Amino acid sequence: MKNYNTKWVLGHKVTSYNTSGDYDLMMAETPPQVQGPPPHLHNNFKESFLIIEGEMEFFINGEVKNVKAGESVDIPPKTLHTFGNKSNSPCKWVNIHSPKGFMDFFDKMGIPAKNENAQLESITPEIIQKVIETAEDFDMVIKV
Repeated sequence: MKNYNTKWVLGHKVTSYNTSGDYDLMMAETPPQVQGPPPHLHNNFKESFLIIEGEMEFFINGEVKNVKAGESVDIPPKTLHTFGNKSNSPCKWVNIHSPKGFMDFFDKMGIPAKNENAQLESITPEIIQKVIETAEDFDMVIKV
């Protein structure tokens, strides 16, 4: 399948895939020492992460959990969470949101991967401010 929709979103390289089911499917890569989105919850989305390579540190309802390759995490609706790669190696992971609809966040906030400095562009103060201001449009409730 052609990776026609690869973008850098808040420092993470995210490729979205079309699905026929009621869920969004993304494959992502997080470079070493990259933090995740601000702590947030979704009122309606269930979210799952499957770590393919490397490891990711998750913060879920106040608990820190280190998830390694081959392990997964499920985040029910209304669950405060964030994640980041605190290791010195890249982390590859699969992300699923159900029901369908959160992919719009990646489409609107992401910087096309073909842009020269896309990763750096994806974490500029302007982008972070835009995420904070529009998060609730995507059922992303930020709790800082």
